[in-house]
Amino acid sequence: MKKVVFHTIGCRLNQAETAVLVDRLKRVGYEAVEFGQPTDVLVLNTCSVTGEAEADCRYAIRRTLRRSPHAFVAVTGCYAQTGVQALRGIPGVDLILGNQYKMKLPDYLPSLSFQGKRSEPVLLHSRTIDREDFVQEGVGDYGTTRANLKIQDGCNFMCSFCLIPFARGRERSRCLDDVLREGYELVERGHRELVLTGVNIGRFANGGVGITELVQRLEEIPGLDRIRISSIEPTTIPEELLDLMGSSKKLCRFLHVPLQSGDDGILQAMNRRYTVREYTDWVERMVTRIPDLCVGTDLMVGFPGEGPQQFDNTFSVARDLPFAYFHIFSYSPRPGTAATRLEQRISPPIIKARNRRLAELSRTKRLGFYQRFVDRPVSVLFETKGPEDLWTGLTDNFIRVGVTAPRDLTNQICQANITGVMDGLAIGQLTAQPSHPAGKRTLPMLERP
Repeated sequence: MKKVVFHTIGCRLNQAETAVLVDRLKRVGYEAVEFGQPTDVLVLNTCSVTGEAEADCRYAIRRTLRRSPHAFVAVTGCYAQTGVQALRGIPGVDLILGNQYKMKLPDYLPSLSFQGKRSEPVLLHSRTIDREDFVQEGVGDYGTTRANLKIQDGCNFMCSFCLIPFARGRERSRCLDDVLREGYELVERGHRELVLTGVNIGRFANGGVGITELVQRLEEIPGLDRIRISSIEPTTIPEELLDLMGSSKKLCRFLHVPLQSGDDGILQAMNRRYTVREYTDWVERMVTRIPDLCVGTDLMVGFPGEGPQQFDNTFSVARDLPFAYFHIFSYSPRPGTAATRLEQRISPPIIKARNRRLAELSRTKRLGFYQRFVDRPVSVLFETKGPEDLWTGLTDNFIRVGVTAPRDLTNQICQANITGVMDGLAIGQLTAQPSHPAGKRTLPMLERP
């Protein structure tokens, strides 16, 4: 049996696609092993959002070939779409699949890898990517409690800093019945939380069904306890989705809504589709309508033209809005994007200093959000065990909780009371028995639509 290592760089969507590829290659006889272990094949699912992500790709190839010099190396994903020439120049690459061909990897890999290392990589690539709504064969293979469920791909928004429309093409949605099919199969495998993912998931539309109606259909799956919305653009959040989030017993009270900048001039240069005032109004309305809602955001540091005043504007908005945390990105010029033509570049030391200020503010915001729940009961889906029987998991509103328990809490939803906060973790005590036995469940065959 051939061994295969999968290594994923980048976003949750990449992780979702890799999980499906793992499942499909296992079905045709491959054994998946951990990254860094000796292997016959390396499948590298890449990212091109930043220059750092591309450097990670090159490092992963070198590391694998040092340990397994005869490993067949297949590179796919966004870097394989946008960086073909660079990948061709990396010694040891045997197969490059652009995003048009990514999910066909199991069809090509067995015969090509059997032929061994190549002097020149096989290239399967097209400049254009299908715009039609799609079906994705297979079901994600996850070793985690939560499972990602891809519902959408591509983007039409054309932010000036973003390479994704070039790497993944125009927006398109997964066929509704296929989303539901994988959702049922993931729950049959024991996953109790599904995380809906895509490039621009608020734009999901298939067969007259939008994002809100999709969530409602997924709520009907027996045995599914939680549905979580991953990152969603602020201009795409329907009012009906907020109403559902405020009343649903399954839809998590969690929204990650990218801001990028708190300065209107920078937002305009980024080609974002809102003003600071509009974004502020949305967030304030969300937290008013949905009790205990967790709101996170993305912030970009060092975009061209971000002077001291522009950064101070971003810092002030981030400080004043009721965010629970930020993801902070340093601007990285992406070839072919409109932002590369802008002047007034920001020096790396200034970017690092600003990044540190926002990171410290994010830690403070997370601590404050967690402390709101001290002496309050919460429901936790436990995931992993750490040292000294410390089990950690997430509440529906994205609080990471740790409790000490001698028994196995894997994949169990338990009631706990938060007693304090330490090192970015809410410390709790169990107050009720788990809702299901330990371990993944084997559910009876569910009646599917």
